[in-house]
Amino acid sequence: MAEQTESSIEIEASAATIMDVIADLPAYPQWSDGITEVTVLEEKDGRPLRARFHLESGPIRDTYELLYDWDGNQRVSWQLTTGDMLTAMDGTYLLEEHGAATTVHYRLAVDVKIPMIGMIKRKAERIIVDTALKGLRRRVAEVGQS
Repeated sequence: MAEQTESSIEIEASAATIMDVIADLPAYPQWSDGITEVTVLEEKDGRPLRARFHLESGPIRDTYELLYDWDGNQRVSWQLTTGDMLTAMDGTYLLEEHGAATTVHYRLAVDVKIPMIGMIKRKAERIIVDTALKGLRRRVAEVGQS
């Protein structure tokens, strides 16, 4: 697999609460920048196994599908199975619970059909990862208040 971009954030919630937010793919357009629609195509054990995403982020507009692999409330990883612009979108959320908080580690590797300098691609991945982690923290806080 290609090089991955990685970042972490601490969220004041249990791993189970955070993983429930991560697993609620149809709600992603409410908190994940660029995602306009998500359709769960297949579930396994109550969690999405395959899903179709519509992305509109800057110059990249795509419809793509991801295949998920869940490991309880500790880890979820995904791989791109089909995409128009995207040729790879492989990632992982790894959750480490400690007391009332959980550290969320996010790793992501993205590739697109258009030629892109590695440095620019890494910067785009960094923005995606950091924005996703901050959005996740906001969403977990919103869910906790409702």
